[in-house]
Amino acid sequence: MSLLTATCLVMGNIIGGGIFLLPASVAPFGTVSLVAFGVLTIGAIALALVFGRLAERHPDTGGPYVYAREAFGDFAGFLSAWSYWTMTWVSNAALAVAAVGYVHVLLPGHASAGTDLAVALGALWLPALANFAGTRYIGAVQLVSTVLKFIPLLFIAVVGLFFFDPDNLGSFNAGSGSALGGMSSAAAILLYSYVGVESAAMSAGEVRDPERNVGRATVLGTVGAAVVYLLGTLAVFGTVAHDKLVNSKAPFSDAVNAMFGGQWGGTVVAGAAVVSIIGALNGWTLMSAQSPYAAAKDGLFPAPFLTKRRGVPTFGVLAAGVLASALTVINYLTGAGGVFEILVLITTFSATVPYLLAAGAQVYFLLSGRRDKVRPARFVRDLTLALLAFGFTFWLVAGAGYAAIYQGVLFLFAGILVYAWMAARRAARQEETPAAVPTTPPQREAVRRPDEDGAALPRTT
Repeated sequence: MSLLTATCLVMGNIIGGGIFLLPASVAPFGTVSLVAFGVLTIGAIALALVFGRLAERHPDTGGPYVYAREAFGDFAGFLSAWSYWTMTWVSNAALAVAAVGYVHVLLPGHASAGTDLAVALGALWLPALANFAGTRYIGAVQLVSTVLKFIPLLFIAVVGLFFFDPDNLGSFNAGSGSALGGMSSAAAILLYSYVGVESAAMSAGEVRDPERNVGRATVLGTVGAAVVYLLGTLAVFGTVAHDKLVNSKAPFSDAVNAMFGGQWGGTVVAGAAVVSIIGALNGWTLMSAQSPYAAAKDGLFPAPFLTKRRGVPTFGVLAAGVLASALTVINYLTGAGGVFEILVLITTFSATVPYLLAAGAQVYFLLSGRRDKVRPARFVRDLTLALLAFGFTFWLVAGAGYAAIYQGVLFLFAGILVYAWMAARRAARQEETPAAVPTTPPQREAVRRPDEDGAALPRTT
């Protein structure tokens, strides 16, 4: 992947389908939510810079898993890979279900549950086919989809500023509590807007010149997504009256209609949303295979995850597609909405575990002296960024909510059984493999070292 493709991968994975409802979700708190968004953006950029520095040290596929294992050992690495893998395939199912709603806007009618299921499965497997074709096709899909969704969103964000009316903003703190409380409440909704910042680091092994380009792509992709998020939300706030925005089901559509009149905005935005979700699914399908592939190389995940074709771990893509499809089928055929919601809550917490371990790994590398000849000024900068990224991720955990943390921790601990199974298999293989016995004694080279009085004494190595 080139720098441009890797940047599109980051931006495309960050910007999914949620942005199209985001302004209405935070409108009840007032414009204080824009302040919360700004604070979160600073934390996300700090996390992006940390991933860039870690990728310079370890430019390998697996990203957060690689950093956690290098710093804290196999068990921490497994927890990172297990959490990330869980998050990817469950969130893929959620994205596919979200795509169905936007397809209904494009093709209005009385669709059946079977039709909706077919659309959702198509949204899952079309990106999977691009992944099976190889990294070149993944990059092409990601580049096209990012451009197609970035242009209309940026258009609304920029043009909306010319139609901006301060009277539409409403009060700074529209909630019943304090401004600080309103900002915290809005932040809890906005916290996961930047999940995906690690995408280039996760695929570092497939990025051209990863020591340089992973960090650049991570920062550029995060900043690009932040521009769309912040300007887009501001434009919607300024073009749609606050009392209408609070109850809006399609805030960007309402913004287009307010700017140009008519009702065609819904169709345009729904089209952009479908493209955005397909692009996100394309990138997240790749992410769902990279983490278990890296763990399988170290014997922490089953060996089939090592299967790789054209730069893509194809078994991981297949496994994630099957699991996401099964969850989607359960959602539509049994109406088990409660189960689906619980699994989505699990992903909310699971996304934070690899981030927390990666930020902690950077702190460990710096404080343990493994700084790769970092100058003192750079050491202070990197440590500050690492601590800021750790604090941002800790805020992510707190913002997930009690239900998400409770369900997520249970699922995280369930992975201990998988780790125990894999560890037992590795131990058995080591016992079955006899140690190699040299047929000839090793050559010894006489060297000389000084004794306590400075005289040269012979020794062997």
